[in-house]
Amino acid sequence: MSRQPFEPMTTRPQEIEANSFRIITEELGAHSFTEEQYPVVQRVIHATADFELGRSLLFHPRAVQAGIEAIRAGRPVIADVQMVQVGISKPRLEQFGGDVRVYISDADVVEEAKRLGTTRAIVSMRKAVKEAEGGIFAIGNAPTALLELIRLVREGIAKPGLIIGVPVGFVSAAESKEELVQLDVPFITNRGRKGGSPAAVAAVNALSLLAVRE
Repeated sequence: MSRQPFEPMTTRPQEIEANSFRIITEELGAHSFTEEQYPVVQRVIHATADFELGRSLLFHPRAVQAGIEAIRAGRPVIADVQMVQVGISKPRLEQFGGDVRVYISDADVVEEAKRLGTTRAIVSMRKAVKEAEGGIFAIGNAPTALLELIRLVREGIAKPGLIIGVPVGFVSAAESKEELVQLDVPFITNRGRKGGSPAAVAAVNALSLLAVRE
């Protein structure tokens, strides 16, 4: 018996997104996220199709408002890797004078990491905090970047407006997030090994949409 080819219910982008968000709301069911947090959760699930990841998200009480304020003030977004930088919607940031920066492949960062025998992610955070006070740090890939940023915050060297710390992995990823929730700075993170660049990108994009709409 021949199988009928699949036909999408719609090919209109806005309808596809609306249908996706409806499905997410239905399947997520009851949750404890606030009204301001839920758009971030929704976009993370939309980007990853991972409800477990969405449910594991944790928010500092001022996280969403701090992110909106940083974007509206034109503060930069610091990405740990190019994958995060590429995915973030630039036009919404640019209308407030903001941009997205990534330092991990800068020649001076590469050279300093070699000299010190450490990761480029660590050195990139040391460079970033000198140039991005009050900015949003979006870390989706490198736990060492998050741990270094946490160290710099504790020592009073870094003053981020918001830390989005959702690195993925098996070595230090979950532990770095547990360290992050101990900080008295605005953060968005999640528990466990899951995370990744798409989650970090989705969180930033959700915040920029809120900044434009409010």
